[in-house]
Amino acid sequence: MKRLLGFVLLIVFSVIVNADVYKRVGDDGRVYYTDAPIKGLKYKRIIRTRPKSYKSAFKRLAKNKKKYAPIIAKAAKKYQIDEKLLHAVIQVESAYDVKAISSAGAVGLMQLMPATAKRYGVSNRTNATENIEGGTRYIKDLFQMFDSNLDLVLASYNAGEGAVKKYKNTIPPYPETQSYVKKVLGLYKKL
Repeated sequence: MKRLLGFVLLIVFSVIVNADVYKRVGDDGRVYYTDAPIKGLKYKRIIRTRPKSYKSAFKRLAKNKKKYAPIIAKAAKKYQIDEKLLHAVIQVESAYDVKAISSAGAVGLMQLMPATAKRYGVSNRTNATENIEGGTRYIKDLFQMFDSNLDLVLASYNAGEGAVKKYKNTIPPYPETQSYVKKVLGLYKKL
């Protein structure tokens, strides 16, 4: 009960002061929560607070969306992919940040992995034109591979076509992939 009360207070405190909350399980099985993880110990962030500059981040997103719209339109037309779908993918993948890098090593607006970039001739993943061109070609190929099934195209874009095939052409049971498909579809419907 004491531990639960401490955890609840930590959550309430973190929301009030906008601090991330981290958790780790010690060798003795005890659970530790903190807003300042100690280097060298394996902490996992369990609560991420909204950035202080949320409004500026939104303005940056809108500005970058406008900046990259002509490149997106050109790629959409060239590969006959709905421009709105590309916008939805890019917004979910990178929030229009050309320098975005994922923990898995995906880079750029469409978060291309090194192998995918190589496959589609993208030599500079942070180059907006190359990144969008490569990502759009990949989506085009996924539409052909999965008989235009948008759910499977998006699942493949996130988890790889091998994962979708492994699960007999269904969305893999990975929480991240299932969430990704829902986010992109939701945004696509709004655009």
